[in-house]
Amino acid sequence: MSENKRQPLRKQLPLEELQKLPPQLKSRYMAYQEPPKEVMDAQAISKKRLLERKQKLNTKNIPLNEKEAEEKEKHAKLIGQLKAAEARNRLRVMRLRYQANRAQEISHLIACQPVALKAVRLQALVPPHAEIKEKGDLLDKFSRQRVEALLKDVHGLLTNRVN
Repeated sequence: MSENKRQPLRKQLPLEELQKLPPQLKSRYMAYQEPPKEVMDAQAISKKRLLERKQKLNTKNIPLNEKEAEEKEKHAKLIGQLKAAEARNRLRVMRLRYQANRAQEISHLIACQPVALKAVRLQALVPPHAEIKEKGDLLDKFSRQRVEALLKDVHGLLTNRVN
């Protein structure tokens, strides 16, 4: 096909056939048609009104002086911090709820085991609560002093061994 003689993607239906179509097929067909001139005019008028209203609102929101602008900026920053804190709190609550539900389900599975030995095995393999072991100081007192001395040695006198 040449560029000038392109076929339309959908065939044009006469108005009588279009009226006979069921509503679903009619809406599918009409979705690809240009809207009527009245609709296009109404859309243009609506867009114009929206732009005028937006410009009108923007002119009202201009701060009168630097102090008001600074106050608005501080207020916006505070609102942002509050929203961030609320989001962190929601995440924390969701995490705690998930952990509690998980522990409850695992405890229920352990309690429903027919034999006590199976329950003990399941509990050993899948503990209801995640055991969080806090790692304390892995260095003893002497090792800690040695590490601190090495960190303080900027010139490398303790580590350079030149003969």
